[in-house]
Amino acid sequence: MVTGTATAGTVPTGTAPADQAAAVRERAWEVAAAVPDPELPMLTLADLGVLAGVEVTAPEGEGPGDVVTAWLTPTYSGCPAVAEMAADVDRRLRAAGFQDVRVRLRLDPPWSTDLITAEGRRKLAEAGIAPPRPTSAVAAPGPVLLTLGPTRGPGPATAAAPVVCPRCGGADTEELSRFGSTACKALWRCRACREPFERVKEI
Repeated sequence: MVTGTATAGTVPTGTAPADQAAAVRERAWEVAAAVPDPELPMLTLADLGVLAGVEVTAPEGEGPGDVVTAWLTPTYSGCPAVAEMAADVDRRLRAAGFQDVRVRLRLDPPWSTDLITAEGRRKLAEAGIAPPRPTSAVAAPGPVLLTLGPTRGPGPATAAAPVVCPRCGGADTEELSRFGSTACKALWRCRACREPFERVKEI
């Protein structure tokens, strides 16, 4: 349940309590949603789908104002950027005037690349990073058969869902390495324009 009083000067005097709470929550969401991802700074946490929700509840006891709780779902449980994300959300909410801030992790349901918004995918492509394909277009869940083979190859793309080059738009691409500059990215190359590019892996 969301209750509480106005903070950070965001709600006009005389606003009904329910409207007050909604306005405070909306303002808190806007602040947290604008925090950039440490590893993909062209994306906000909202673009990435990592910001799972913002709750505003009444202060506990004689607290100074509403309790704002921001929920984050990390891209994977061992993501090294989670601590920085949480600290940045906390810092920005306090700078916006929210005095009692909590940042919590939510692992269930788990994060998926399907949570990246259309705007986030557009920003990735503009930055020269191939966005992930919908997970429904990749291999079905289940045991993965591991085989030895050359490092370079067409990678996991299929004719139905190719990895498109973010530079020229070509679909004739190949994977150079499963490991890019961060754990969530792989290194690819376009055979048409011959340019290398990174790609966000599907999860």
